[in-house]
Amino acid sequence: MAIAEDFSTVRIPDDASGLRRIVWSSVIGTAVEWYDFLIYGAATALVFNKVFFAAGDAALATIAAFGTYAVGFLARPLGAALFGHFGDRVGRKAMLAITIMVMGLGTFLIGLLPTYQQIGVAAPVLLVVLRFLQGIGLGGEWGGAVLMVVENCPTHKRGFLGSMVQVGNPVGNLAAIGMFALVSQLPEDDFMTWGWRIPFLISILLVGVGLWIRLRMGETAVFRAIKAKNEMVKIPIVEIFKYHRRPFFTAVGLKISEIAYASIAGVFIMSYATSRLGLSRGLVLNGAFIASFVALFSIPLFGWLSDKVGRKTMFYASCLFCALFAFPMFWLLDTRDPNIVILTIVVAISFGQMVMFGIGAPWYSELFTARLRYSGASLGFQVGAALSGGLSPLIAASLMTWAGGATWPVSVFLIVCALITATATFAAPEMANKELT
Repeated sequence: MAIAEDFSTVRIPDDASGLRRIVWSSVIGTAVEWYDFLIYGAATALVFNKVFFAAGDAALATIAAFGTYAVGFLARPLGAALFGHFGDRVGRKAMLAITIMVMGLGTFLIGLLPTYQQIGVAAPVLLVVLRFLQGIGLGGEWGGAVLMVVENCPTHKRGFLGSMVQVGNPVGNLAAIGMFALVSQLPEDDFMTWGWRIPFLISILLVGVGLWIRLRMGETAVFRAIKAKNEMVKIPIVEIFKYHRRPFFTAVGLKISEIAYASIAGVFIMSYATSRLGLSRGLVLNGAFIASFVALFSIPLFGWLSDKVGRKTMFYASCLFCALFAFPMFWLLDTRDPNIVILTIVVAISFGQMVMFGIGAPWYSELFTARLRYSGASLGFQVGAALSGGLSPLIAASLMTWAGGATWPVSVFLIVCALITATATFAAPEMANKELT
């Protein structure tokens, strides 16, 4: 079956102020979700290997901590399947309200967890359970947030406005990094005892704001048309794997390289730079902070460019960068020069992650027909994230241990991921300036 089948033509609202309200509501709500999810990444690299796992081999403790980080990614496809099902049958809006509460609860409870020294092995077990809950929430949230914009915006601006939803990621990351940078100023004992908990506990306030915003949003015109005609698919995930396997696996492949770079440059490097290179925690956080600030502007720029030159061209360019920069990234970090380290992190995240991250939001959605769009886009995005993103820090730490501390296997891994995404890009249809079905 064709990747996008003819379904119906739905009039997109042309109210500029209403469209702006939809876009910014999605950005703010998504920023809250990403804040909750991303503070775990910073804590994994800086704290969890010390407070939730037994003292002993530092390398094994780090691998175990990255293993719990991976759980959140592995849970995301389940969240995508669950909330995608109801998003395609009940509506986009209701799922967005539920997912933000699921995410917020998991994050808040992590901030209350006792440590390994206090309750033993129960501590990492509970950490895994709550990380799984976080993954369920984000897995179900992303697709709905993107569709609220993509299904309400003009065709010629879909790349630009669809990418705007992804700005919630650097906003959430800036908030997460900023909070960790702030509490990192505490004395080491205070930071390791209670300071790291503050970013998790404060999330409950942000969830309240995000929930209020999402309850004020309206349903998309596209879904209202489907519901009016009673043309919802009974079990969307079955329909996808029976008739839409090609767009699904294409979406998965499009995600592989981007999320690998995000996890290596944004999470693994924190551990590598502080543990292996002896660099300060603050220096690495500054690099990630600047990269997220740059992304506030680069994501919409890349989305705008994709409307002009096409989604495929932009993805090919980013894949080429990912392959060429895989080895130089570690060579530059190994200089230990603070300015070079910060610049390396910024460049890796900007061109290795943010190009495909921004453009992917509208492109994944464009691959599927309206009746399956929530499930299809969400599953493709989240399965790719689980296969590559969740496992990348764990794979990188394991490869370095296997190679006796050498980084070349990690670089080879990034090149392989880039080749997979380039192949998926070749297989994907160009959807810039084409009507949604």
